[in-house]
Amino acid sequence: MNDTDKEIERLRKQLSQLEKMSGLGYLSAGIAHEIQNPLNFVINFSKLSGKLLKDMAEILQDVLISLPDETRDDLQDILKDLQGNMQKIEENGSRASNIVKGILLYSRGREDEFIPTNLCQLVKEYVWLSYHAARANNKSFNVTIQEDYDEHMPLIKVIPQDFSRAVLNLMNNACYAVNAREKCASEELYSPTIKVSLKQKDANIVLIIEDNGGGISDEVKEHLFTPFFTTKPIGEGTGLGLSITKGIIEQKHNGTIKVESMANRFTRFIITIPIQ
Repeated sequence: MNDTDKEIERLRKQLSQLEKMSGLGYLSAGIAHEIQNPLNFVINFSKLSGKLLKDMAEILQDVLISLPDETRDDLQDILKDLQGNMQKIEENGSRASNIVKGILLYSRGREDEFIPTNLCQLVKEYVWLSYHAARANNKSFNVTIQEDYDEHMPLIKVIPQDFSRAVLNLMNNACYAVNAREKCASEELYSPTIKVSLKQKDANIVLIIEDNGGGISDEVKEHLFTPFFTTKPIGEGTGLGLSITKGIIEQKHNGTIKVESMANRFTRFIITIPIQ
């Protein structure tokens, strides 16, 4: 097989992978929609149950006085635990609901529609969505994620489904990089770490996603944003993630994306977009 045939075969496999990803996109949107309904029941009934527990605790106050100290303490502990449990159910149900809404927005959002968005919340959700996806595919995968968000940032006009895709692409690459280094790392003290920072600087928003994986060589940097260019094995990457991310940031949001890297030290992607 000559070089041309090899390149055609490589592109054929990448297009086949893209077709599968497109199908998974439609499937995930349907699954997300179906999951949203039972999640609403979980959240609503946990809120209702929490209120009922509070009412029951107030009613029991008069009864508890007449009970032995040990029995009264036990009942109060049980009520406290039940109230704490209902609060956790509501909080985690709401978190799951927000993730599902994000997936639906990602797959069904109106094309090129700028919407005032809580970027801290959006970035955080997709950072952890990427992490859990990596964990689902590799149970042994783990990484320390250090987050630094400007919680006082105002709502920022972005195209949410596109900006979240950019975050997801960069996080997926970061997870892949630290996992690849850990697999072949000879140093025993290596600790996979990803740092995420989102700040407002003057009239811009700056998002930085940095990993301490194997780094990117200068030769690879030159082709990093070229469509279909990838250093991953066939089947593990399409070579479109970073080119799509560049288009989202520079063409749709009039921003910039830069990469800095040192071998076996770090890779840092810096996204800057103007506040509209």
